[in-house]
Amino acid sequence: MDTETGPGSLPHAPGPGRPLPEAEPGLVERWRSGGGELVELLSQVRERLGGVAAFRLGSARTVLVTDPRAVQHVLARHPERYVKRSHRARLLIGDGVLAATGDAWKRQRRLLQSQFTGTGMRRYDRRITAAARTTAGRWAGYARTGQPFDVGQEMRRFALDAIWRSLTGHPLDDGTERELAAVTTVATALPTLPADAADAHDAVAADLARIDAVARHAIEAARSGAAGPDGPGLLHVLTDAATEHPEYTDRLIRDELVTLLVAGHETTATTLTWLHLLLDRYPAARRQALAAGGEGTAGRRQAVQALVHETLRLYPSAWILPRHTTEDDTLAGHAVEAGTDLLVCPYLTHRDPELWPDPEHFDPRRFTTPDGRPTHPGAYFPFGIGPRACLGLQFALRESAALLEHLLPDHTPVFGSTPTKAVYGITVRPDGPTPATLEPARA
Repeated sequence: MDTETGPGSLPHAPGPGRPLPEAEPGLVERWRSGGGELVELLSQVRERLGGVAAFRLGSARTVLVTDPRAVQHVLARHPERYVKRSHRARLLIGDGVLAATGDAWKRQRRLLQSQFTGTGMRRYDRRITAAARTTAGRWAGYARTGQPFDVGQEMRRFALDAIWRSLTGHPLDDGTERELAAVTTVATALPTLPADAADAHDAVAADLARIDAVARHAIEAARSGAAGPDGPGLLHVLTDAATEHPEYTDRLIRDELVTLLVAGHETTATTLTWLHLLLDRYPAARRQALAAGGEGTAGRRQAVQALVHETLRLYPSAWILPRHTTEDDTLAGHAVEAGTDLLVCPYLTHRDPELWPDPEHFDPRRFTTPDGRPTHPGAYFPFGIGPRACLGLQFALRESAALLEHLLPDHTPVFGSTPTKAVYGITVRPDGPTPATLEPARA
């Protein structure tokens, strides 16, 4: 039992709590008839009923959680009561660590944990920097020739190069890049695939086969002991694990590889694309970051990291986190029955005006000034919090900052057009292309 009762904690009261506030059926029906995004319904539920509230899309009740204390209660303090059941990307990532549960998840996470903290991350710094320099060189060519390009595609190319170097020790080549475009294709299609698992697989079978072929070749190369120019990669850690842990079959290694590709490049590429679009709307933020200090200084690093954090506030890597209640509980004083589905929503928590003044405004200074942001851990969690928080948090922040440190001082994208809305799938991504040319960065 949780006995903590200080600020930011919620005591577990097994007795009955207050009934959950619940959205009236008419609200859901009006949303259905309008054909809007799920986030629009969730936003209305939160606005009308608060940070812990219920609604029904059918006969089953779903509970929306956006209140920071309730977020912490669910994700960090009592993850055993609120579990992850099935990942929406299982068709793509199989039994990789994002989708795994129970003891299998604990084993897989334990193996990968050390690779993304402290000493582990230092192994990948040089590879991330090399990918950033490669992108900066391409951008210098675009600037010289005036050649138009798509910012989103460039961000995917950079992020894929960074994670591929880290996985294999090799820079991304054109052929591998073409084949791994199938990862983005499948990830984008997932929300619209048929509900039946076999039909869903058939719909993207060709793309899955392309991904499997790349994974099979990379696993064979790692198992042969052939290291890339930067030495062994994270994939070698997985193949070495198979010698002591029989559960690391070729299929599980494939699933972990694809999981790391999805988590290591799709989310980062989307964040960086949003960041460039936001800097186009708020050019003062770019000037403030560059004025914070010279290249390599602590002031510049802090300002660049603030750009990334503020982008993640508006467009978190995981915009919604589904959970399932395994036992009766009391959440923010409300009774929650075993068997209830929850939707924890970082996207809405990050846009709560009671937590974040003027929440729709892009202002990186929230992360550099005293008292600029709420201190409660449940108020800002773009990668989740608790034991199932994203393993690659430090990797994603490092690669984003490394690229911006190379690009921001020299170039400013000038967009030919910009997307008019967002699409809420596995990530929140811009709806449409992002064509641009480059001009010299303004001081």
